[in-house]
Amino acid sequence: MSVYAKFAVLVTCAVLVACNQKKESKVDVVEQRKADSLEMVKKAEEEAKKKPKTADDIKLTKELSYDKHTLEDTYPYQDTSRRFQLEKIKEKLAFVENFQRAPANYGILQNHKNKNKEAPLVKNYHRNEYTRISDSLGNERYQSAPVYAVGETDAPTIYGRDGSLVKLRSTDTLPMIKIEGVSFDGTWEVPKRYVKVIGDTVQFHRVVFVDVTNQNILTAERQGDCDWLIRSMNPATTGRHKPPYAQETPTGLYVVQEKKVKMYYYKDGTTSIEGFAPYASRFTNGAYVHGVPVNNPKGSIIEYSWSLGTTPRSHMCVRNASSHAKFVFDWALKFNALVIVID
Repeated sequence: MSVYAKFAVLVTCAVLVACNQKKESKVDVVEQRKADSLEMVKKAEEEAKKKPKTADDIKLTKELSYDKHTLEDTYPYQDTSRRFQLEKIKEKLAFVENFQRAPANYGILQNHKNKNKEAPLVKNYHRNEYTRISDSLGNERYQSAPVYAVGETDAPTIYGRDGSLVKLRSTDTLPMIKIEGVSFDGTWEVPKRYVKVIGDTVQFHRVVFVDVTNQNILTAERQGDCDWLIRSMNPATTGRHKPPYAQETPTGLYVVQEKKVKMYYYKDGTTSIEGFAPYASRFTNGAYVHGVPVNNPKGSIIEYSWSLGTTPRSHMCVRNASSHAKFVFDWALKFNALVIVID
């Protein structure tokens, strides 16, 4: 081999060594970034667990964006008075602050009208007075997702209501996804078909509070760490217990999932359209925040009803003044806002 040939071989070897070192270096950088990212998430989770926020940490200031039909903090009703449960609202806002302190990949349980398949029977179930099946917590099978104890596949333990918010913990057990409940407690597994992934960049800074005891509705918007502004305070009418068609508005935490400028509804027990509700924002099952119902499919929008803020009379929905329903419709973005129903 000539001197030049030997030199060429040496150069080639050097280049190959350099390339391999460069590739190894890139791999090392990627692996290090992954390790650093996981470490940051771990530290954030540990920090969030150390000092959870409480109601006392929440600053709640009235700065209305919608100022029609506004109620005071406490207001007269018949021969008594009603109120906005501001301390309870602060407790819920502290919870909202706390579950978002650590980075998370979020999902929503979905099964509106059983579109993702009827959930299997839970281990312990019973039939209610209108023959529908529910779990030990009272969550109905219809329109719910089956929620399994980790590692168990024979039957679900509970039902997760449509619209429930969860954190995704693992997707390597497909067709099951490991979740941590936000709307409910515990770590569970749910079949993938029932989970809509909404990602790790979503932030829940707008919350609609519905009070089924006082029949009112309040909206709150986050401005900074534990700093929230009240955007509206209005009368509302929630769902009543009159099976099989009318049901109570269920308490809990839900995500706004769907919007309809006009939500048409059937006359009970038929498939004939009876009318529509304007500016409807769906948060769980068939429950919407919407305006005053119009019992005429071709009728005009009605702004207000004497029944708002009185007694439950809806089928599950939350009735508002129609202009307030439009405010919520525009303000509470889909997959980016919460509805919290309190009692």
